[in-house]
Amino acid sequence: MGKVTRCTWAEGVSLAYIEYHDREWGVPVWDDQVQFEFLVLEGAQAGLSWSTILNKREGYRRAFANFEVVKVARITDKRIEKLLQDPAIVRNRLKVQSTVTNAKAFLKVQKEFGSFSEYIWGFVGGTPIQTNLRQDGDVPATSAESDALSKDLKKRGFKFVGSTIMYAHMQATGMVNDHVIGCFRHQPCKKLAASKP
Repeated sequence: MGKVTRCTWAEGVSLAYIEYHDREWGVPVWDDQVQFEFLVLEGAQAGLSWSTILNKREGYRRAFANFEVVKVARITDKRIEKLLQDPAIVRNRLKVQSTVTNAKAFLKVQKEFGSFSEYIWGFVGGTPIQTNLRQDGDVPATSAESDALSKDLKKRGFKFVGSTIMYAHMQATGMVNDHVIGCFRHQPCKKLAASKP
């Protein structure tokens, strides 16, 4: 088998990084628990590298009840203090507190729309955006859709949901397929766009 061509950002960082690119990035996510996981992880990444967050992903799963949103929404101030001592996650008070705040806001969205996925996918008309970019340098940091999503989430009380963070979330959850045309994942992710459950 010949060399696999990937988006250049995924090359030479770590095996975990490559696996994330090959298996998850750009794959449409309709599951609320996974949507919440990425919301937490993307918010935690603000100002840090994605590899730092990937390395702490298991720590986040342990600390935040495997991203079960109802359990996270019930985390007390006392528990937050304990979490701030946990080296397995990013020990930033605002980020840890925002995880609990966002869980509560997430539950309200679920109640209003039936599911968070139904809500968030509405910002791209329910279908992944296919960007067909030629090189990594063409990948934007934000879009009109991430601007609108960020604005609406902030209005609903979510924290760490700026447009850049939300664009990264959209990429991670397959709401936009930013695999470059030459990447071996571009076509498979494009085909998945038609597989809404």
